[in-house]
Amino acid sequence: MEYVNLGKTGLPISRLSFGSWITFGNQIQNQISERLMDIAYDAGVNFFDNAEVYAAGESEKVMGKILSNRNWSRDSYIVSSKVFFGAGAKVPTQKGLHRKHIYEACNQALERLKVEYLDLYFCHRPDKATPIEETVWSMHQLIMAGKILYWGTSEWSAQEIMEAHMFAKQNHLIGPVVEQPQYNMLVRDKVEVEYSQIYKTVGLGTTIWSPLASGLLTGKYLNGIPEDSRLKREELGWLAERLMTPENAEKVKTLHHLSLELGTSLPKLGVAWCLKNPNVSTVILGATKEEQLKETLQSNDVLPLLTDEILLKIEEILQNKPIHPQY
Repeated sequence: MEYVNLGKTGLPISRLSFGSWITFGNQIQNQISERLMDIAYDAGVNFFDNAEVYAAGESEKVMGKILSNRNWSRDSYIVSSKVFFGAGAKVPTQKGLHRKHIYEACNQALERLKVEYLDLYFCHRPDKATPIEETVWSMHQLIMAGKILYWGTSEWSAQEIMEAHMFAKQNHLIGPVVEQPQYNMLVRDKVEVEYSQIYKTVGLGTTIWSPLASGLLTGKYLNGIPEDSRLKREELGWLAERLMTPENAEKVKTLHHLSLELGTSLPKLGVAWCLKNPNVSTVILGATKEEQLKETLQSNDVLPLLTDEILLKIEEILQNKPIHPQY
């Protein structure tokens, strides 16, 4: 396993990490979740990603039970949560990025995960109803209270991230150090273009999600979406509609053939392609089966195959290279 510092922090994070979105407390049995965590940790993964909204808090409970049952030293792993959507929010005060929800959601996440502090705490989406100043102050106060070590954002715009940094700098507060965006061969603009200046200025770290486009880049949907697939789940209908286009299906077929020519698999090729981007700190892997995780954990081995010539071939297949604006 390789490790890099997360953005401009001194925190070493494994280039491959493991997340529980959709799966823990929802799609797979707890025994499988336990086995997947063991496989990841034994392979050198040191970052485990979670959120209050995943399975309405059940995902954090499952992960917390696993962590409490392991003899893993607390200083050997990084665990995260995210705040915004709430854990089954029923009234307005149970969601958002106002001080009340941030404070209570953090305490609830600590309880569910059975830890004394969170290494990373993400603002899961921007909150248009709350002044960004209130959010920055609230996250800074959690750091000062020892409840979180670093905070970040997820799916924020470059402008919103920089507004948070500007306010933090003006008031001698701690700003966000990491962003968690979607990034894969089919979704590229934010990571490759929108954030391009932020990497150079404030040193943004990234913990990217959906490196395989929710399974589309594994090739398993080439003949349609199986009934037991995550893309058949009601809450992911929006994602299936966006991804399952004839154009994308054709790209996946061609990429699959290329992976065979290279002597590897499409999932490993997809993850390695993400790792090739130097602005990607860690790629969050997901899995429902042991063999899936064991396979993608070997994606580092594919990096030497991604020569300039092969990367050019991939660009020719994708035909979606983002255009950088002329400054």
